[in-house]
Amino acid sequence: MDESVPIARMWARTALAGRVPVTVLDDTLLLLSEIATNAVAHSDSGPSGHITLRLTLTPESVRVEVADAGSATSVPAVRVAEIEDESGRGMWLVDRLAGAWGFDRTLGRGSVWFRISLSGR
Repeated sequence: MDESVPIARMWARTALAGRVPVTVLDDTLLLLSEIATNAVAHSDSGPSGHITLRLTLTPESVRVEVADAGSATSVPAVRVAEIEDESGRGMWLVDRLAGAWGFDRTLGRGSVWFRISLSGR
């Protein structure tokens, strides 16, 4: 886990830099970090497993999807963390900053995706 999220961010930054507005890039990298961290922390992929990152850039938006080994006990959910909580704000950020987001389960694998408009939301 310590390596996979920064590697995903660096790859996405390289792929999107100069192709999307800086504010969109910043939001995309933040939300990518959140869903990649969740994939490692809460799916059966675990810290030593495999996650897959997919970026789709259109003239209107950037879409990010992180696929993992799935989980029988966990689905992404927006929650309101208490001020003293040290975690639990990731999907809240995704919900607030992305124009749309969702998750899918197919053949035992899971994926979480979000889309951000190039015009700002």
